[in-house]
Amino acid sequence: MTQLINDKDLNFLLYDVFKAQELIQFPRFAEHDVETFNSILETAHGIANDFFAPHNAKADHDEPSFDGKTVTTIAEVKTAWKQFADAGLLCAQHEYELGGMQLPTLINMAANAYFMSANPSTVAYSFLTAAAANVIQAFGTTEQKNTFVPHMFRGRFSGTMALTEPDVGSSLGDLTTKAIPLADGSYSIKGQKMFISGGDQDITENIVHLVLARIQDAPQGVKGISLFIVPKFKTHADGTLGEHNDVHLAGLLHKMGYRGTTSTVLSFGEHEQCHGYLIGEAGSGLKYMFKMMNEARVGVGLGAAMIGYRGYLESLEYAKNRPQGRIVSDKNPAAKPVNIIQHTDVKRMLLAQKSYVEGALALCLFAARLIDEHQANQNEDAAILLDLITPVVKSFPSAYGPKANDLAIQVLGGAGYTREYPIEQCYRDNRLNPIHEGTFGIQSLDLLGRKLWQHNSKGLILLMQRMQNTIAEAQDERVKPLAALFQKHLAIVQATTQRLGKVLIQGQVDQALANSALYLDMMGKVIISWLWLDMANKAVATFQQSELEEDQNFMAGKLQAAQYFIRWELPEIEHQAQLLNELDDTCLNMQESWF
Repeated sequence: MTQLINDKDLNFLLYDVFKAQELIQFPRFAEHDVETFNSILETAHGIANDFFAPHNAKADHDEPSFDGKTVTTIAEVKTAWKQFADAGLLCAQHEYELGGMQLPTLINMAANAYFMSANPSTVAYSFLTAAAANVIQAFGTTEQKNTFVPHMFRGRFSGTMALTEPDVGSSLGDLTTKAIPLADGSYSIKGQKMFISGGDQDITENIVHLVLARIQDAPQGVKGISLFIVPKFKTHADGTLGEHNDVHLAGLLHKMGYRGTTSTVLSFGEHEQCHGYLIGEAGSGLKYMFKMMNEARVGVGLGAAMIGYRGYLESLEYAKNRPQGRIVSDKNPAAKPVNIIQHTDVKRMLLAQKSYVEGALALCLFAARLIDEHQANQNEDAAILLDLITPVVKSFPSAYGPKANDLAIQVLGGAGYTREYPIEQCYRDNRLNPIHEGTFGIQSLDLLGRKLWQHNSKGLILLMQRMQNTIAEAQDERVKPLAALFQKHLAIVQATTQRLGKVLIQGQVDQALANSALYLDMMGKVIISWLWLDMANKAVATFQQSELEEDQNFMAGKLQAAQYFIRWELPEIEHQAQLLNELDDTCLNMQESWF
C-alpha cells in the first residue's frame, strides 16, 4: 500500500488530542462508537489506496481534453468517483433519512485526508459536489432539495460553485452575470465564469452549478448578489433530464498542477435559454455561498496539509534508504556511506516538514472538532472560534504545505526535480492552494479587518483561554521550557493585536491593514505552536509509561517537532510584530511608477 499518512499520527490526533470518542455522547452521533469510526477510516484508506492513488500521476500526465464538443477524462477517474459515491462518502455527514451516516466532521475530515494525500485532483470532484449539495440542502426549497440533492449524494450529478468572472476575480461585488426574472418563477442567466473547477466533465450525467448573479435592477455591490441553481441539463422533479440548459464550455484552462480536475471557462445563456433557480432570498447570495466557501476553505487547508504530508513521507522514505557521504566527523574515505537521513541538514529539512504538515493536519482537525461541537451541541462559542480561525485554517497549510514540498524536493536532490518521483507533482499540485478560495492577502484582510473584532472579540478571548489552559497543562520537564517560550511570544501577539485594534478605531484603516499578511502569518505560527504544545502534552500523557519502542519513538518525535517549531519558527514573529507595531509603510507608500 502507498503510505498516504502515518496512521499512528492520525489515531493520536483523533483519539488522544481531539477526543473523537467523546463525540458519541451527543445524540446525533449516539449510534457510533470507536469501532464504527475506525471501520469508516479503514474503508476510506482502502478506496483511496486502491482507486485514487494508482492514477494520480496518470491523471496529471493525461489531463482532461476538450475537442470542441466533449470533455474526456481518463477512465480511472470515473471508477474512483463511483467507488467514492457507492461508499456513501458524498453524504457521510448528513442525516440517516437522507442516506447519510451522521458522521462527525472530525471523522469525515480524517477520512478525506486519505483521499487528499492519494489524489487531490480526482477527489476534488467529490468534495465540490458534497459542498454544493450542502448549500442546497441548507438553503434551498423543498422542491430544489428533492430535485437535486439525492442525485448529487448518489453520484449521478456533480456540483460546482461558479463565482469568478474574467474581469472581476476575487472582487465579487463587481460581478456582471445577470439574472432576469421569467414568468414561470425561474430566471434567465447570462454571463461568463472562469476558473470553475469541475465545470465540465464526462463523469456524471448532470452538473449542478451554483452561480452568483445580479438580478435585473438589483443594486451594485455585494448586497445585490443572489445565488442560483443552474444545471447543465434542465432537470425534472423526479431527477430525469431534459434539454440542454444553454451552459457551454468556452474552454479548458491548463494548470501547473491539479491537472486531473478540469478548470473551465463557462458561458451561461449564449442563446438566451439558460434557466436558473433562485436559492433563498434575493440579495443574500454571498451569505449562502459563504457556507460553501468556508467549507471549501477548510477543505483547501486539509488538501494543502495532506499534499505536504505525502511529500514528507516520500522524502522521509528516500532519506532512510539513500546512502551518500559520511558523517562530517568521519575522516575515513574507506568508510561505508551513510543514509542521508543521518546528515544534520537533511534532518533539519525533514523536521521542518514534519512540524509543518503534522501541525497543519492538527489545525484542520481542530476546526472539524469545532464544527461538531457547534452542530451537534449548539455550542455558539465553538462557532465563534471557528469563524475566527477559518482564515488561518485556509492559509497556514496552503503557505507551509508547499514549503514542505519544496524541502522534500531538496531532500531528494536532483531526483526530486524529476517526474520519476512523485514529489515534483506534489509541489505543483500544492501551489494552487495559496491561490484559490481567497488568497493569503484576502484571508489576512478578513482576519485583521473583520474576524478579530466580531462579537466584541469573543473569538480571540476563547482562543486565548484555550492556549492558557494548554500552558497550564505543561508540567513535564521536557515541555515546560517550550510552554514558557510560547507564553513569551503569545504576549507579543496580544500586544500587537491591541495596538492594531486601537489604530483601526482611530480610523487609520489603510495603515493598520497595510501589512495584514504579516499578522495572518504571525497568528498562524502562534496557533500551530499552541497545537504543537498541546500535542507534546498529550504525547507525554499517552506514551510516557509505554514500554513499546514504537510508542517511545513516537513520543520523542512529537516532542522534537514541537521543539523545532517553537524554537525555530515561532520567534520569527518578533520581527513581524515590530513591523506591525511601527505601522511600517514600506509597501503602502510604494508607487506604481517606481517599479
